[in-house]
Amino acid sequence: MQFVYLSRLFLTLLYVITLPDQVNISLNSQLYLKPDYLNHSFISGNKIRKLKWNILEAKKLQQTTLLTFGGAFSNHIAAVAAAGKEYGFKTIGVIRGEELQKKVKQNPTLSFASDCGMQFKFVSREDFRNKHKNYFIELLKATYGDFYLIPEGGTNSLAVQGCEEILAKEDAQFDFICCPVGTGGTISGIINASLHHQKILGFPALKGDFLQEEISKFTSKTNWELITDYHFGGYAKVNTHLISFINQFKKENNIPLDPIYTGKMLFGIQDLMKKGFFPEQAKILAIHTGGLQGIAGMNNVLKKKKLPCIQ
Repeated sequence: MQFVYLSRLFLTLLYVITLPDQVNISLNSQLYLKPDYLNHSFISGNKIRKLKWNILEAKKLQQTTLLTFGGAFSNHIAAVAAAGKEYGFKTIGVIRGEELQKKVKQNPTLSFASDCGMQFKFVSREDFRNKHKNYFIELLKATYGDFYLIPEGGTNSLAVQGCEEILAKEDAQFDFICCPVGTGGTISGIINASLHHQKILGFPALKGDFLQEEISKFTSKTNWELITDYHFGGYAKVNTHLISFINQFKKENNIPLDPIYTGKMLFGIQDLMKKGFFPEQAKILAIHTGGLQGIAGMNNVLKKKKLPCIQ
């Protein structure tokens, strides 16, 4: 993998050097991008990290079916379906929104998951809220038989263990490590693997303060902070300013960003750098966690709204 050094006021490529596993983007401080999304063709980024130890545990328990939960354009649903196909599991996706049942082929995420062999159960949004309750799980077992349960978004203790493997020895040089935050599993693993001199910054894709509590379930360290100003209105909410940033970034760096997670994180980092948030000469590492499969679904939404699409 290449280490690409870039300079910006708007990310102009200067030269390429050969160091492993990061892409370096510089404004005033030194910003590097770790392209973890290149770790697998279909189960990419933090998804293969979260699933690694869960799949090993499912095999250890001699389970043959993985069941999980997700929405219409869920990266997690796509990843579990692909993992099932690759590692020999049947997969079941409990999908939020009964109206999607007749729209599988029009939905890029669900169509991909279906092609991987995933079986779907479409439930109402009200029923979906019961996904953590024992009676709901027992109803699913009565329908499908025994299965290995993976939570929505994939976050559990084994997922956190997998995400602890995102950081490598060479990442010890960085003062700040930034990552997008969905359910909190990825940042929890990064926090656990971080060193005492490092500050971990999470950029939530959702509104609300519940993530503080969720992350604290998986780590006892305190060297982290959630930056909550860049969710653009909430989960899956975007505007033309964000889309323009993502397209400009891709044009100038040949690095795609998704609009739910990595696009918002890098927009936020750039804004914080302009505002002087980071100390001068601080070395910053941003983790690109993937999520690129969701671009096609988002573009379908943007077309309906007659907004610019993500290139």
